[in-house]
Amino acid sequence: MYELLNKIDSPADLKLLRQDQLEGLCNEIRQYLIECCSENPGHLASSLGAVELIVGFHYVFDTPEDKIVFDVGHQAYAHKILTGRREAFRRIRTKDGLAGFPSPSESVYDTFVAGHSSNSISAALGFAEAAKIQGLKHKVAALIGDGALTGGLAFEGLNNAGSSRADLLVILNDNNQSIDGNLGALHNHLLRTTTSVRYNRFKARVWHSLGDSRFRAMVQRWLRGIKSWLVRKTGGDLFESLGFRYFGPIDGNDINAVVNTLRKLRILSGPRLLHCYTVKGKGYAPAEADPVVWHAPGKFDPESGERKSQPRSVPRYQDVFGKVLCELAASDSRVVGITPAMATGCGMTEFSRTFPDRFFDVGIEEEHAVTFSAGLAAGGLRPFCNIYSSFSQRAYDQIIHDVALQKLPVVLCLDRAGLVGEDGATHQGVFDISAYRSIPGAIIGAPRNEAELRNLMHTALKTDEGPIIIRYPRGSAEGVTWEGLEPVYLEPGKAEVLKDGNELAVIGTGPAVNRALEAASGYGDKVAVYYFRYVKPLDTEMLEKIFGVFGKIVTVEDGALAGGLFGAVSEYAASHGCKAQITPVGIGDAFVLQASQAQQRADCCLDTGGIQKILKKFLEI
Repeated sequence: MYELLNKIDSPADLKLLRQDQLEGLCNEIRQYLIECCSENPGHLASSLGAVELIVGFHYVFDTPEDKIVFDVGHQAYAHKILTGRREAFRRIRTKDGLAGFPSPSESVYDTFVAGHSSNSISAALGFAEAAKIQGLKHKVAALIGDGALTGGLAFEGLNNAGSSRADLLVILNDNNQSIDGNLGALHNHLLRTTTSVRYNRFKARVWHSLGDSRFRAMVQRWLRGIKSWLVRKTGGDLFESLGFRYFGPIDGNDINAVVNTLRKLRILSGPRLLHCYTVKGKGYAPAEADPVVWHAPGKFDPESGERKSQPRSVPRYQDVFGKVLCELAASDSRVVGITPAMATGCGMTEFSRTFPDRFFDVGIEEEHAVTFSAGLAAGGLRPFCNIYSSFSQRAYDQIIHDVALQKLPVVLCLDRAGLVGEDGATHQGVFDISAYRSIPGAIIGAPRNEAELRNLMHTALKTDEGPIIIRYPRGSAEGVTWEGLEPVYLEPGKAEVLKDGNELAVIGTGPAVNRALEAASGYGDKVAVYYFRYVKPLDTEMLEKIFGVFGKIVTVEDGALAGGLFGAVSEYAASHGCKAQITPVGIGDAFVLQASQAQQRADCCLDTGGIQKILKKFLEI
């Protein structure tokens, strides 16, 4: 079935193929991607669209000596398959399997971690400059998607690289026609001319003969003016203005066009950008028809394209957030919703349809999303800015400088907080409490179920100073009733007793406290459970009572222990002379690798059984 693919165990094997065999190989790679991802879900549509770009790069360049930096790893599946991981790919994003993103610890062909977007150009520039300083001759390329190009870091990298004269190739994988399109014969002529070996040799000789004369500068300005006019027509003026030589656009799904163009660009030097049009989901009709759904479709039938989604009896936290946001917006015209390119994932699709004038998708721009929200708040509105917890890390300065310093009532809803599962180390939302708890005036709430999420959102709307941070996990909620009930105002800094006890106290936050409550139920009146829905401000009155009664305390949180709830409780104990023994349950000083959420929680003792074992051990001391 995979006559060509089964012969490829490294890019060296790929180079043994004739160029006229590459189209067949690309078709086999696509079929293999579809087969594997139908049973072991992953990011499908993006990788289907980038097959020819990856095959072409490994065919023309000499990896791993030549470097390719991906942005993001969603488009790198073919790269993993071609670099000695074909069979291992069947277990991608599983426990002890391949990571979902390029990782240098996994393969010498993976040059840089590529879990989040927009970092490829900056990293690739670093590789290029390092090679120049060390006198190395290898080539460096960044493969960046048009979506990632909206991130501010990408433009910072472009700006620096364009002025550096670094030997850097940027390959723009444009799958959404986001830059002006092909001009037919004129564009093709420009591409052939600017990539021609003869043209570039002649140009080099002319520049050399002219030396550094004033006449050379005049000729250069004149030629730039003509080329700028031509390139502007094909969408490259932006890149030319940043100091890049622009080539394209080409059909990035035409393997011969990709190979022939890369061969010409490989022998050039300096900052250059190749613009490639591709089709997201290329080669699989369902994915081409709906690339949003097929970005990460879950399990599906590869023949019919029918997705094998399981009926959901319990809503996801993301769905609850979206419904409550619509509820708030219907009752208060000041409510607006902001997302950095995650409208579907975070549950804001219905809000965008119902309140289109109050919905803002700003692209992959978390820093801008936060400062934009601050401006909205300063202008009299009540913004609910939804950002995945791990992505919010990029906006740390804006949360402090633009929101907290001015005490603006911006509600930051941190989706995917805690352990996220198969996306692995790059996406774990475990650092937000530690990062934001030190910010003066910040309110941090962690609801333990969907009713609490709703109540915290209603409470946030009535809170006049911020930032107000609400963190909640990925996936299914707890299944408690919330729709139709009257919302409850939850006073910041007030905790709740879930279970009385007399020997050991559990202090938990977020849904992890539910697992603690289940674990404690087997110990009768020995174990008390306290729910601190607010990690900041802490309920110090409740803490004073707890430390006055218990000499043994366990903290439970779906987040980093350093600086998290454990840190907050320990700081209180140290500053108030409390002598209780405190044992933490949460994420230790290590990155959590890919596995299911259930497996990750078990590994971190955050499931009911794990907490129960810790309680038993602590009670026996």
